[in-house]
Amino acid sequence: MFIQMVQGRCSRQDEMRGLVDDWCAAMADRPGWLGGTYGFTDDGRFLGIVRFDSSAACKDCASMPEAAMMWAAAEELFDGRCEIHESEDVSMMLEGGSDSAGFVQVMTGRVADADRMRHLISDEMTTMLHQARPEILGATLAIEADGRFVETIGFTDEATARKGEQQEMPEDVRAELESAMADVEYADLHHPWFASHH
Repeated sequence: MFIQMVQGRCSRQDEMRGLVDDWCAAMADRPGWLGGTYGFTDDGRFLGIVRFDSSAACKDCASMPEAAMMWAAAEELFDGRCEIHESEDVSMMLEGGSDSAGFVQVMTGRVADADRMRHLISDEMTTMLHQARPEILGATLAIEADGRFVETIGFTDEATARKGEQQEMPEDVRAELESAMADVEYADLHHPWFASHH
């Protein structure tokens, strides 16, 4: 899998959503495009996390004639420059999540230990986590070549997710998490929307 994440400040949110929905409709049957998770944060940032089956598929989609027009229109809607993160070093937890998620949290930062980060969403760890936190529907973890990462976690709903956050984490798991990543920032998508390949 290949993940591309785009984020930037956007005050013209209705227009951005309309543009994204139009693009997703155009991509729905496109080979290699798997889908995306989208939303706006409380501080006015747009986040789009798009999944492809390979980096080649992403490049192929970007080469479509209408892609340049869509991207130019999107750039006009951002309040300034946007950030783009891309990686084909992708791990999934619980099949990556669900389009029925009512709340999505996106974590970004730097990995101190990539192998440890991958272990934290391995099948063994996932089974333990899902038993303790059944509201977690799944996640994707994309690690860039320079050590930056984007983790997208889907929850059934925000209220249950916040309640789950209050649970005490086993000390060994907490220590492993803290040693595996640094400079972590959280972006909450209270009203996410999704698109998937038809």
